[in-house]
Amino acid sequence: MTRYLVMVKISIVVPIAPGRNAEVLKSLKNVNYNKKDYEIIIEEGLSASTNRNNGIRKAKGEIILLLDDDAYIDKDLLKNGERFLERYKDVDIVGGPQLTPKSDDWFAHVSGYAITSYFGTQDMSKRYKKGKLSFDAGNSITSAVCFVRKKVFEKIQFNPKLFPGEDPEFYYKAKKNGFKIAYSPELTIYHKRRNTLGGFLKQFYLYGKAKINTGYLSLLFFIPSLFVLYLVSLSFLAFIHKIFLIPLILYIVIAFGAGIYEAVKNKSILGLVLIPFFYACIHISYGVGFLVGIINKLVDN
Repeated sequence: MTRYLVMVKISIVVPIAPGRNAEVLKSLKNVNYNKKDYEIIIEEGLSASTNRNNGIRKAKGEIILLLDDDAYIDKDLLKNGERFLERYKDVDIVGGPQLTPKSDDWFAHVSGYAITSYFGTQDMSKRYKKGKLSFDAGNSITSAVCFVRKKVFEKIQFNPKLFPGEDPEFYYKAKKNGFKIAYSPELTIYHKRRNTLGGFLKQFYLYGKAKINTGYLSLLFFIPSLFVLYLVSLSFLAFIHKIFLIPLILYIVIAFGAGIYEAVKNKSILGLVLIPFFYACIHISYGVGFLVGIINKLVDN
């Protein structure tokens, strides 16, 4: 479904998989923005990257707003995005946080506390909570909510071969091409969290698996995989000497300390017990995925 209007300022591009509903349309009806100044382009297909690229090619606005199909947006999102890019004319891309909806169940909320913790997801945690304004973003924003000047797409596009991981690769390429990327806490959406353990584990396994192909790597991304290898060999190492148990003990102590902090901050009794468990789920599933990604890349080469 495509709607073209005269004098469009913002083109909203929403990729959608076959058979899904664009839930984001519900909240778009209530935006505090002149309806004549924006258009909505829904692109359906198996590849989110291809859908975005196709929608962007059809866009009439000089500002592209990328949204996920199952997001709920703040009513001032479009106005805040336009104002930000008008004020900071040297910024080419700006994104914001995707917060947990109040309507999500207990599992989604408690796992969300782990995701928003720095110990849980490091710099990625900025994607899921309101952080500080930054003009050196990239790993802290996603394509779930992102304003992009249309000129950016004259040089780069989303990689159809990547999912997930297509957005960090896109931002990496944008930086390499000299585009400036910012993070603003005022550009808020509400995005459903995974509500089952299987979905939660799969999410971070796929993040880890895709990371090796995104272009940007640092030693930090290898730590979960090293932790997984350590756990696999722990019984042998502990047989050699008990000193090899110290890293695991330190991890448990830090995980419970960070978990208690997040649980108290969010007033969650369940969090006192479950947040450390979710930390382990994040780190192990991401680490396994990263190892699989490395093996796949070596085999392909």
